[in-house]
Amino acid sequence: MQDTNTAINPTIKRKKRRHRPSFATQFKNNWPLLLFVIPGAIWMIFFFYIPILANVVAFQDFHFSADGFLASLQSSSWVGFKNFEFLFSSNAAWIITRNTLLYNLGFIVLNLIISVFFAVVMSQLRNKRLIKLYQTSMLLPYFLSWVVISYFVYAFISPNQGLINSLITGSGGKGISWYNAPQFWPFILLFIGTWKSIGYNSILYFASAMGVDPTLYEAAEIDGANKWQQIKHVTIPALVPLMTLMTILAIGNIFRADFGLFYQVPQNSGSLYNVTSVLDTYIFNGLTSTGDIGMSSAAALYQSFVGFALLMISNAVVRKIDPDSALF
Repeated sequence: MQDTNTAINPTIKRKKRRHRPSFATQFKNNWPLLLFVIPGAIWMIFFFYIPILANVVAFQDFHFSADGFLASLQSSSWVGFKNFEFLFSSNAAWIITRNTLLYNLGFIVLNLIISVFFAVVMSQLRNKRLIKLYQTSMLLPYFLSWVVISYFVYAFISPNQGLINSLITGSGGKGISWYNAPQFWPFILLFIGTWKSIGYNSILYFASAMGVDPTLYEAAEIDGANKWQQIKHVTIPALVPLMTLMTILAIGNIFRADFGLFYQVPQNSGSLYNVTSVLDTYIFNGLTSTGDIGMSSAAALYQSFVGFALLMISNAVVRKIDPDSALF
């Protein structure tokens, strides 16, 4: 039997390879669909793939000249990895890396748990108007700019006229200078960042939960499962592929911080740099204060390279465990 299988299997594989459509055949059969890809492909080429060649600036002592950007590239001296050495030798390297990683890890965990929780709760509601009300109210912060949110935060924690300080002083306490008190800001930033993104993520999970086959709940109910058991054994397993996908994408962006959150909300207060300075704000502050384009480009390239590496590693790990849940 083994000899027969070994003799048959190569033949089967050869047949599968022989009958696989060629690239030209696939292109001929799917060219109407590929036409829709052309605008996006052109956009990617001109606004991503061509500009990405300018990463060479990270390895130069770049200075603008009056002859334009291309002439500046040719005239700027090559310094190799000195821009990266300057980045890692600075005292801020450890602080910005630590803050970027820890904040993003916090956002990944909080967004995953809270978003799934709200999605499961909404999936159990039967009043459609109530569901729409919850979705609209939760999604509203997602469309607010960080500038607007920074003024909301300032209205609460303003040292002089803030709502929280007014309540504290009204109770006989002493007001807090929030923008000079770094011990509070990790909690403030985690809360605001999660609050802003929770609506969008929960709607994604809610849509996935509503796609679960109702007969699975009926079968579980017939077997005597209560609501919690139905959620645990039916709803949550159905959300696992999307949870995995969202986590992989979040890990790929773990070295990217939301610039508006860490710059606008703390109002770029110097006394808060140890807890609010992340890679994005460090790059911006370095560029505006020193004008060193090469060093800022090196920091941005380091950020992108590590994010890409983490994305590939996390996807490979997931593909080993559950290939169907992998991103690619």
